[in-house]
Amino acid sequence: MPIRVGAGNRFLVIAIIAPVLAGLIVLVPLLFSPVRAQSGRKAPPVAKPSPGQNSTDGAASDQDEQTATNGKVSGEGETIEGDTLTVNTALVTVPVTVMDRNGKYVPNLQRRDFHVFENGVEQRIAYFAAVDQPFTVILLIDTSGSTHFKMEEIQNAAISFINQLKDRDRVMIMSFDDQIRTLSEATSDRDTLIQAIRRTRTGGGTRLYDAVETVVQQKLKSITGRKAVVLFTDGVDTTSRHASYKSTIKEVEESDAAVYSVAYDTSHDVMGAGMPGGGAILNLPFPGTRGSGGGYPGSTAPPTGDYRRASEYLHEIALESGGEYYRGDTIVGLSAAFSELADELRRQYSIGYYPAAGDAGQRRDIKVRVNQPGLVVKARDSYVYSDSKSKDSKK
Repeated sequence: MPIRVGAGNRFLVIAIIAPVLAGLIVLVPLLFSPVRAQSGRKAPPVAKPSPGQNSTDGAASDQDEQTATNGKVSGEGETIEGDTLTVNTALVTVPVTVMDRNGKYVPNLQRRDFHVFENGVEQRIAYFAAVDQPFTVILLIDTSGSTHFKMEEIQNAAISFINQLKDRDRVMIMSFDDQIRTLSEATSDRDTLIQAIRRTRTGGGTRLYDAVETVVQQKLKSITGRKAVVLFTDGVDTTSRHASYKSTIKEVEESDAAVYSVAYDTSHDVMGAGMPGGGAILNLPFPGTRGSGGGYPGSTAPPTGDYRRASEYLHEIALESGGEYYRGDTIVGLSAAFSELADELRRQYSIGYYPAAGDAGQRRDIKVRVNQPGLVVKARDSYVYSDSKSKDSKK
């Protein structure tokens, strides 16, 4: 039976329903608004591991390989971009030459082919430069009085060396006698370099040790990437004011560049011939005038012991820096020495790693090995640790 609602009851029903409807109108948007907001939010992408990669160690290894070969930034703070290496901490770099048993250079080795050990502990290779990457050479030429009779030969041999380098290799030309001069900043412009070499002139005394100190402490620090020093001298020092035999050997032991000494003999020119007036070559003093020993009439040419000491110094500075000693007493010998030197530099790898912190002045052994059997590795066998940051902060 249908229910009839009277007029009075209608007002009561409306009064009850109206508030309920109003509440629903307010609640319904609030209930659905979170759903709409969440559906419009994009979740951040989740990194997916590469196929076969199950750990962070694998990712780090891949990044290390990419860092050393593709110019990325590694966790230790070094950046390799093209041919430039910028290091934010004390990177130890080791020039390495690899040959087979027949003495033939071995090219095309990769970073993964090398292992480097410090005091018997294997180090992570943080920097690797293959043989085809350009390098910078500081050519340091002795122009003291003892070189007077050989200056043209010295210039020709130096130019021959420049011409054997690759187009992108850079050279800085410096000379020393009683002054130390930078004749050309590092450049690959051959004409500029040849002109700088031709400007060398014979001077007075020989500040050999001071010149080496200037190169190591000032010039090398501004050069990045593969680098080397070629020291072209008879090895006799007479007028250095700051550095010494021992101090410069210590400097190169702490340096990251190899020193290649190219020695030429001036003893016959200084001591063997006669020259009226003696004691000077064209009014330029002989090196080593503190002693006596044969030579021009009335002269005090360097004693034989000075030349023995010079030979020892040039051998030692090459050995302790990981370089090589070359001898060239004639123009043919000089050309051959420079040709052999240029050949080695073109085939040299460079490996870098970050050593554990320690006490400054501590000698540490280095051993470089390659995976492939039957190969001979030539590299420096030690260096002297120095805290570069503490040194810089004291300056």
